[in-house]
Amino acid sequence: MTDTAFLLNGTPVRVSGDSPTRTLLEYLREDQHLCGTKEGCNEGDCGACTVMVTDENGPRALNACILFLPQLHGKAVRTVEGISGPAGELHPVQAEMIAHHGSQCGFCTPGFIASMATAHTTGRQDHDTTLAGNLCRCTGYAPIIRAAEAAAMAPIPAWMQTDQHNLPAVVGSGEAVSLSGAYRPTTSDDLADWYAENPTATLIAGATDVGLWVTKQLKDLGPIAFLNAVSDLQQIEQTPGHLHIGAGVTITQLRTALAPHHPSFAELLRRYASEQVRNAATIGGNIANGSPIGDGPPALIALGTTLHLRRGDDSRSMPLENFFLDYRKQDRQPGEFVAGITLPTNAPNLRCYKLTKRFDQDISAVLGCFNLSIEAGQITQARIAFGGMAGIPKRAAAVEAALLNRPFTLETLQSALPAFARDFQPLTDMRASSTYRLTTAQNLLIRYFHDLNGTRTNVLEVAL
Repeated sequence: MTDTAFLLNGTPVRVSGDSPTRTLLEYLREDQHLCGTKEGCNEGDCGACTVMVTDENGPRALNACILFLPQLHGKAVRTVEGISGPAGELHPVQAEMIAHHGSQCGFCTPGFIASMATAHTTGRQDHDTTLAGNLCRCTGYAPIIRAAEAAAMAPIPAWMQTDQHNLPAVVGSGEAVSLSGAYRPTTSDDLADWYAENPTATLIAGATDVGLWVTKQLKDLGPIAFLNAVSDLQQIEQTPGHLHIGAGVTITQLRTALAPHHPSFAELLRRYASEQVRNAATIGGNIANGSPIGDGPPALIALGTTLHLRRGDDSRSMPLENFFLDYRKQDRQPGEFVAGITLPTNAPNLRCYKLTKRFDQDISAVLGCFNLSIEAGQITQARIAFGGMAGIPKRAAAVEAALLNRPFTLETLQSALPAFARDFQPLTDMRASSTYRLTTAQNLLIRYFHDLNGTRTNVLEVAL
């Protein structure tokens, strides 16, 4: 059994004997007595536990509360204590937070500092996005944003530039290993062989959902495989007319890859949870989770995405919509895992609309994705998919049939609205009533018409 080895605030550490589902937050506070990193929600929602994690791809902000120790093997971690210099020098974002009065009670401040320092290191200045996963209930965001803006042009401190250079000392051989009793494959072949022998095991990629099984539900996950080292599942390949996306590609990486081809889908992914969650969550996990309110599947279904599965040496492919059978039930055999997806690069009329109680970092009440092909004013193809309207992500087959081979006019779309009730009988829950869901789904089709005709429908773009 191999120790979990990583850099912590520039110093190599090795962890042995711990449970594979022990979180970084617990380790920092209980073993290292680094109590600047706070426990707030303990589910990756508030950002009080944010740390900077660096690997060969550079630094990213992650939630320590749902980050298991084996996921850090071969990486570098910076907490708020390590963001300041070795002699107590303030990082520019720390100095500007003081100067701009960005902290009151201080509970959330270490997480803000970690997110701001990560953005500062990578040169990001879209502060509203990078800080959307950090919640503050005292100060308000204006002084925090002013601090981030004031620090943006300051040079990166020397001590913040050493981690990536020092990683080779802790990476190891790159072979599949057992960390704290959990398997850590490095290729999909390793994973396929191991999973075929352990078909009831839990596969953990980003742990943004599985982490809550541990912190909130106190589950024993049984045999575990951590997938974050399976590099061949993290590839994005473009071929003529298509993108092949490996299951281990993070939502952050997916958003970057999709932006030139499907800007509406990419914008939807900006609202997928928070920066910290997008940096960890994978598209394969989003699909395999099977949630009826997952943000990825409706857009992928509207695109006509093909899903690729693997079991041992056998592989198969299917239309993504056929994978979802019933609530939390998928067409996936024991020992079979999501290997990747293939989607078209050309869908100029794809639009995705997400309705939530708050704009950023919220779970969808209704998510509608529309992809119509229009030739000479006629609707020649229609793919419409929704999340939050049924027990699975689901196509609106009756609505599609009501639109096909008809003129693309407001009257045509209005005449198709009754078909929504044949496609969906949504539930009432804490996020929305059945009536609200059905009515807003119909309204989104009308919004789509106006969107394609040049009317600004994004609430962030509407102006008087």
